[in-house]
Amino acid sequence: MFGWWRSSQRSALPGAQPPDVPEAGRLLAVGDIHGCLEQLKGLLERVRPSPEDRVVFLGDYIDRGPDPRGVVEFLLEFGRKFPRSVFLKGNHEAMLLDFLADREQFPFLLNGGEATLESYREAGKVRIPKEHLDFFESLPCSFETDAFIFVHAGLRPGLSLHAQREQDMLWIRDEFLASDYDWGKIVVFGHTPLREALLSRNKIGLDTAAVYGRHLSCCDVERRQLWRYP
Repeated sequence: MFGWWRSSQRSALPGAQPPDVPEAGRLLAVGDIHGCLEQLKGLLERVRPSPEDRVVFLGDYIDRGPDPRGVVEFLLEFGRKFPRSVFLKGNHEAMLLDFLADREQFPFLLNGGEATLESYREAGKVRIPKEHLDFFESLPCSFETDAFIFVHAGLRPGLSLHAQREQDMLWIRDEFLASDYDWGKIVVFGHTPLREALLSRNKIGLDTAAVYGRHLSCCDVERRQLWRYP
């Protein structure tokens, strides 16, 4: 299905290993997709995941872009092919769940939700398959390894991961971005659109605004190797 091929367009970042380092067992993170299925396919063709890799998707798979449903279909198939994959919840998945549960309607619609509803429209009605609903409802807010914390938006400074509120993990921006607080691990996040991927001492930011015409980004967070598409 995926047709992986090795790309010469990988860019070495500060601290990256040489390109000939074996690529088995990588820890990869993918930034916000927002319905950009073709960009997602193109990016993963360059990354060429293997079954030994763990790919962490940082949330915001839907809304704004041209094919939210197609992205979810692709990710479900990707998860079957690569069962070590991790799919985190983004604020847009949270807004969709609130919309479907009649908790809040307007935030979802005001933030690109109409594109998602249209992608699921069949014979004039919005029909979201149960497998997709189960996917949205199963998404965790964070994933942790020995050296990294993966989360959609960021963490509130001064609090451990286990003391964080879901609202902050899905929505926080300025307080997190401006902080040099040490959570004891590098925080890998999306949510805030950046002109280029951010790689700093305590943060890796990977929302590079694919849905606004820039790039979709993936990072091997241990080697600090970056791919982007286009």
